[in-house]
Amino acid sequence: MSLYRDNGVVLRTYKVGEADRIVVLLTEHHGKVRAVAKGVRRTSSKFGARLEPLSNVALLMWRGRGELDLVNQAEVIDHFRAVREDLGRVTQGLSMLEAVDQLAQEAHADPRLYTMLVGALRALCDPVLEPGLVPAAFFLKALVLEGAAPVLEGCASCGRADSEVELVAFDLLEGGALCRSCRRGRPMSEDALILMRRILGGELGPALKERSPAGTNEVVMLATEAMESHLDRRLRTVHTAHGL
Repeated sequence: MSLYRDNGVVLRTYKVGEADRIVVLLTEHHGKVRAVAKGVRRTSSKFGARLEPLSNVALLMWRGRGELDLVNQAEVIDHFRAVREDLGRVTQGLSMLEAVDQLAQEAHADPRLYTMLVGALRALCDPVLEPGLVPAAFFLKALVLEGAAPVLEGCASCGRADSEVELVAFDLLEGGALCRSCRRGRPMSEDALILMRRILGGELGPALKERSPAGTNEVVMLATEAMESHLDRRLRTVHTAHGL
């Protein structure tokens, strides 16, 4: 076995044995990692509380011979306390962790996804920013990283520019925005289209500083469905929170 250091965000955990826990992390340089944290469920454990979902930690780990590595040390970089102490923000944070757990590949480094996730969790902690828009923006930007960026400047089906047609629907299976003749999927308002363009066009910061910019609720729904379409599965966290 070899020793290595990395930073990671805890995506989820589950119990194993009487005192151990398996921790699933998105690391900066090693992709998704599954590791055993021995004895962390004992009250005497020095770092059990550090290895909870939503924690950003600096890790010292042994690379295992099988599928699981071994956590040797874990130091907290950020607990994202403001997220943990707010039920709505917790749900939003966990929805991003759930999506990342499906997007990330084991042992395949994706530092951009790691950086984006840490940035999104920090944004959720910022009282000045609009929290409801953070997961939607994260989903849309993650789709760009995946090479599945939605078409927003014209009809994804017929190819006509928005100067020629009115874009009135959104369907990721078709590639993004759709004109009235090609429409399927979800209806989409002009406000939602403008807001998605701002998110992906370099104006996310200003949009987050506005309180519920026009089209926010619609973009949250469209971005969530777009991510679910890409993953080919529902995001359980989102639907449980809304009783769906």
